[in-house]
Amino acid sequence: MADADPKFPGFSRDTIDDAIVNPEVVANEAEIHALYAKLRAEDPVHWTQPTGFRPFWSVTSHADISTVSKANSRFVNRFRTYLSPIEAEDWIKSTTGDTHLFRTLVDLDDPEHMKLRKLTHEWFLPPNLRKMEAKIAEIAKDHVDRMAAMGGECDFVNEVALWYPLRVIMHLLGVPREDEPRMLRMTQEIFGAGDPDVVARSQHLNQTPLGSEQQVDLMALAQEFFAYFGAITADRRANPKDDVATVIANGMIDGEPINDLQAMSYYVIIATAGHDTTSSTASGGLLQLIRNPDQMAKLTADPSLLPLAVDEMIRWVTPVKHFMRTATEDCELGGKQIKAGDALALFYWSGNRDEAVFDEPDKFKVDRKPNPHIAFGHGVHLCLGLHLARLEIKALFAELLPRLESIELAGEPKNSRANFVSGLKTLPVRYRLR
Repeated sequence: MADADPKFPGFSRDTIDDAIVNPEVVANEAEIHALYAKLRAEDPVHWTQPTGFRPFWSVTSHADISTVSKANSRFVNRFRTYLSPIEAEDWIKSTTGDTHLFRTLVDLDDPEHMKLRKLTHEWFLPPNLRKMEAKIAEIAKDHVDRMAAMGGECDFVNEVALWYPLRVIMHLLGVPREDEPRMLRMTQEIFGAGDPDVVARSQHLNQTPLGSEQQVDLMALAQEFFAYFGAITADRRANPKDDVATVIANGMIDGEPINDLQAMSYYVIIATAGHDTTSSTASGGLLQLIRNPDQMAKLTADPSLLPLAVDEMIRWVTPVKHFMRTATEDCELGGKQIKAGDALALFYWSGNRDEAVFDEPDKFKVDRKPNPHIAFGHGVHLCLGLHLARLEIKALFAELLPRLESIELAGEPKNSRANFVSGLKTLPVRYRLR
């Protein structure tokens, strides 16, 4: 039996350290939030040594997460972006010669990060997104109409929420609608490879026979991304269009075209991060409205609260559970001595329930104000698509709520089994729509 951790009576060090990276624990909201609360109260910068992982500092308070996020030269992204077992890290390095399959914006540091980010920056700002409002509203209506056509019962995750932001992203990239099933499968497999239900769903979308061993071949998936977006790149260079894919395909940095890895990584971050995070927030937000009928009634009676409600949904769900940084110099954080080369995991979900920042953090409030959540990160790596995400979620609920006569759970909601990007994988509901 492992020695008890003196900081946490009743817990062994193995329990604390292994639990915080365990996808099963992260999927159990009561369990993971109890652990986060204990860490925030007793050891908010906690040296963590999980079995099978390289050690790191668990950073769980809102203030410390913000401090690290804003110190971009002291704490860098490029060495270690997310928690992964040593075995998986070694496999990627031996296979690719790098520590990452892709080098997306979140895996890069300045100046390369900012130069790449600027290529599409204007596309994701409110003035440009306002041009898309009508189209996004149309897509939202299509998906609520889909709900209405299902006869009063559906799995909101798998039949509505997964498809809605995917359609928006595909419109933004300018890829054909008939590729929806393929794009959904690829984006799901990137973040859901550890959940057998997600793998089974993706194989079904690909019409792959289901066997007893359902696995994602990450290298084959990376090659598929390269082939798919490589063809789009070639087309946009020959036939430019008014879409983000054209911007990426013809991107220039310091007078030179961006390379293939930079381009493919750009497509991947927009297609995946712009999809899973929004679908998880929409599903998790609806679940909280169902579980809190007073909040549903308040929001339905006063639609002007919708922007506040959207941010509360984002805070509550926090789809990206963590990102990592590596210290470039010795420093102090939260009273702990951090050494150059130490890794730090910034647990955003914990920061977004910090009692020092949020009044009644474990209550879902559609009119929460202020709401300084950190679900989009902080500093120069603030999420590129935060305005688009808010617009999409707002459009969906602006369409759904006025048409909703009643809604209730028709089964047990389940969270995906992942410690990086996660949310509901099933939300069975029964409803009446106007």
